[in-house]
Amino acid sequence: MNEFIAPARPIIGDDERAAVDRVLRSGMIAQGPEVAAFEQEFSAELAGGRTCVAVNSGTSGLHLGLLAAGIGPGDEVVVPSFTFAATANSVALTGATPVFADIDPQTFCLTPDAAREVLTERTKAVMPVHLYGHPFDAPGFAALAAERDVMIFEDAAQAHGASLDGRMVGTFGTFAMFSLYPTKNMTSGEGGMVACVDDDVARAVRLLRNQGMERQYANEVVGFNARMTDVHAAIGRVQLGKLPAWTAQRQANAATLDAGLAAAAGVVTPAVAPGAVHVYHQYTIRLAGSTGAERDRFVAALKEEHAVGAGVYYPIPNHRLASLEHFAPGLDLPETERAAAEVVSLPVHPSLTEADLTRIVDAVVAVAGAGA
Repeated sequence: MNEFIAPARPIIGDDERAAVDRVLRSGMIAQGPEVAAFEQEFSAELAGGRTCVAVNSGTSGLHLGLLAAGIGPGDEVVVPSFTFAATANSVALTGATPVFADIDPQTFCLTPDAAREVLTERTKAVMPVHLYGHPFDAPGFAALAAERDVMIFEDAAQAHGASLDGRMVGTFGTFAMFSLYPTKNMTSGEGGMVACVDDDVARAVRLLRNQGMERQYANEVVGFNARMTDVHAAIGRVQLGKLPAWTAQRQANAATLDAGLAAAAGVVTPAVAPGAVHVYHQYTIRLAGSTGAERDRFVAALKEEHAVGAGVYYPIPNHRLASLEHFAPGLDLPETERAAAEVVSLPVHPSLTEADLTRIVDAVVAVAGAGA
């Protein structure tokens, strides 16, 4: 029987273990020199030199970034519904209202036109997501920001190293958040990084992550404990150095899948917008015209008949989640609903072999041809 091909596989090796041991031997375990070095290196490699602030999770990064930008009760922030709930959750946690808008059917990202339709006098910002590793329409959102005097925030949780027209994601908004969760394109074990447009936003995030203080016992605001440890930062620093090769392998794997699935019945492979560099956090196909139940049978057949894992991100749009639906009663987002029923994310991670990729292609072609 074939070995199971996992949909995602964190890569932790001897280099990461040695880095953790170095920190443990140093006796400096909490936020310290490793965090500071990681922030500087991340800024140089992935954030165009913007000041970066490390925190304990991606969700914390979004939450603190919003607060640092002045978002709070009475404000509205436009977000996609087709994404992980942390995007809208972080808005709600500030006391502001998440307002959901629809996505582009090709890239799965929030569109400027859909955001424009839901703007009100209470809208302070729009927070699109670079979903699956594909950049959103940054020029379109820049035009919207100028036209309607709103801020743009970037949820770049899945987009480490992605770019549009030669400009890296993380450099378009007032702040950008990168997740460092284990299944992301790089990890620190757990954590997040906030790239900030200026020193004022960066200082506010720093205060908020550390109980509201820069100097011990000199608390300036009411803050949180959202610090990253030096143990996590040490892992992140090693992973950052490996990211370019991993990204190239993800892109090569995606190209192999594109070619192999080009003629698969009813399968739509991922689009890449002109000028975009996709980093394939997920390789997400559509099963054109499927229902959610049909898609779920497809995923089950891949696993049970071919030992190929696949994920569904995201089967329930945020505006229909029990935790968030009260923000959007009766809302109709047709492209979001269609994507939620049709998407399947196939393995694309750097650990895949050529034999794995052949098996994935063969499995998808077979299951699609059988009409699962």
